[in-house]
Amino acid sequence: MSLRKQNRATATQPPPPKNTQTPKATTQSGTVETIKTVVYAILIALVVRTVLIEPFNIPSRSMLPTLLVGDYLFVSKFSYGYSRYSFSLFGLSIPFDLGGEHGRIFGSEPKRGDVAVFKLPRDNKTDYIKRIVGLPGDRIQVTNGILVINGEPVKREPVSDFVDDRGDGQIVRYRQYIETLPNGVRHLILERGDDESLDNTGVYVVPPGHYFAMGDNRDNSLDSRVQSAVGFVPAENLVGRAEFLFFSIDENTRLWEFWNWPTAIRFSRIFDAVD
Repeated sequence: MSLRKQNRATATQPPPPKNTQTPKATTQSGTVETIKTVVYAILIALVVRTVLIEPFNIPSRSMLPTLLVGDYLFVSKFSYGYSRYSFSLFGLSIPFDLGGEHGRIFGSEPKRGDVAVFKLPRDNKTDYIKRIVGLPGDRIQVTNGILVINGEPVKREPVSDFVDDRGDGQIVRYRQYIETLPNGVRHLILERGDDESLDNTGVYVVPPGHYFAMGDNRDNSLDSRVQSAVGFVPAENLVGRAEFLFFSIDENTRLWEFWNWPTAIRFSRIFDAVD
């Protein structure tokens, strides 16, 4: 009898309470995984931005009509190899020379006509974007607005005028030309006239390991023609080649004013190649 009662009593005991700690542990594990995912994503983005491609935006008119104020573009950092300035992040570059020819590893020479981003030689910090028109050893001159390379005037053909509507009531009209460089690269340039301050220069002899860069808006560009401000661009200062636009917005619209995007975004320019 005693044994049966004990068994009956055991059978009627309530089940043990569930482990109330399990959901908390699961929640903590999920939070940790989320944090790890975010950290990994940030690290991957930093690696891509530092080594492969980097976004830039256009703040000035020096590259009209190729690039407009408000254009956002991707620059391939691997196009010309790497230097200390290729790996710059938040305005800081690595504090030592990578070695290699002209301070670059896996280096390759820019082609004449490339639109390139480089660090301004004067301070090695400011990002500039211009077109490479002169290679090492070239003799570059501008005569009556005509670019002359190694004694040969570069062909330019007039096309319809370019009208720059700045949105503040100011409209500027430029003469527009198709310029054909010696290697066959064709691109648009703008001129206010052929007797501006930088339309007649002396001969610039590009040193070894350097390049000569000019803006497509020839009369509104601070570039290699001004030796005291920009001068020749060292190969080490090249950051990368401009590839394509990923966004473009009217210069008079702030990026955060998303309610104006439907009318301010230049949809026709998105994904355009830079050439």
